[in-house]
Amino acid sequence: MADVFMNTYHRLPVTFAKGEGAWLTDVNGKKYLDFASGIAVNCLGHAYPPLVKAIAEQAAKLNHVCNYYQSDVSAAFAEKLVAACAGVGLKKVFLGNSGAEANEGAVKIARKYSLVKYGPGRHQIVTLKGSFHGRTITTLSATGQDNFHKDFGPFTEGFAYVQSGDIDALDKALDKTTVAGFLVEAIQGESGIKPQSAEYIAAAAKFCAERDILLMFDEVQCGMGRTGTFLACESYGVKPDVITLAKGLSGGIPVGAVLTGEKAADVLQVSDHGSTFGGNPIAAAAALVVLETVNNPAFLKEIARKGEKFQSIIKSWNSPKVKEVRGKGLMIGVDITEDAWPLLEKAITRADAKTPGLLMLSAGAKTLRFLPPYIVSDAEIEQGLELLKGLL
Repeated sequence: MADVFMNTYHRLPVTFAKGEGAWLTDVNGKKYLDFASGIAVNCLGHAYPPLVKAIAEQAAKLNHVCNYYQSDVSAAFAEKLVAACAGVGLKKVFLGNSGAEANEGAVKIARKYSLVKYGPGRHQIVTLKGSFHGRTITTLSATGQDNFHKDFGPFTEGFAYVQSGDIDALDKALDKTTVAGFLVEAIQGESGIKPQSAEYIAAAAKFCAERDILLMFDEVQCGMGRTGTFLACESYGVKPDVITLAKGLSGGIPVGAVLTGEKAADVLQVSDHGSTFGGNPIAAAAALVVLETVNNPAFLKEIARKGEKFQSIIKSWNSPKVKEVRGKGLMIGVDITEDAWPLLEKAITRADAKTPGLLMLSAGAKTLRFLPPYIVSDAEIEQGLELLKGLL
């Protein structure tokens, strides 16, 4: 529709005009059931009334102040977010704009922590093969996938990758003389919805604690209730030193956050880090609504239940085209026998006045990724999966 954009995205053939709940409507009036949520961003769906109200009211009062000052709403958001994460020992927060920016902050925290305590040379960050941590030069360096590295070198040095699940390899990689931090996704999203095992995370936590290496969880995609617990790391029973959040944190307004536990709480000092739009009042107002809605045991239990229903329906088909179904909560990957992208396009182009389209994501060549909004109903799950079954 618009030819002025840089050609950075393989866009599907649809242009949206509005949304409500788990549904989007294109410029031609066709409707689509949204099982993508803007890649885990629109966690409360589209035009969620309390979110709309909070954004509108805040825009009428104050939309930005620089970080020489605080706003009442950003201070309230920061306090509520830290309180929501206190169960895993987090105490301080830095607010930014995105997941990549949050992960940059985590890297800086780990490196300064190690430099101040141990001196130069102990700056390496270990991540996993198959990981995804962002698209800045440094977060691309942290990303353990070769296909993201082409054309943009030289990269920020000081990153090493290990195979997920290989405890012996991790033991060797986490060298206490050279490593500052271990950055891990509890569930790898971009490489196919791949949860880490409890044994692996327990070993990582043990190694990091023994060697004074910061244990850092990238929960940009899998946090904020997506897996059925407020933080994905909660289900592993560990207390990380650093957590990064973004995507669903404000339900559709750009925001990112780095949270730190006792060990790293005071690493960053005045002028060490900053973000022009970090703590933006409109983003903070939206995030307060998300926190108040999602950080609720009954709400989180429903996310887990809906995810189990989602997976069980697909498994019940016993389809020869479905190889594996996995995930936690409403973060689900489905390995299929054919290429995923043509199926995504078919799910869009089949929409007409009578039959809705279906929005899905891919994660690798032959994996479908589902990240529906938390407010999706049982009937909508059944309807969407019936559309998927027909496509398969």
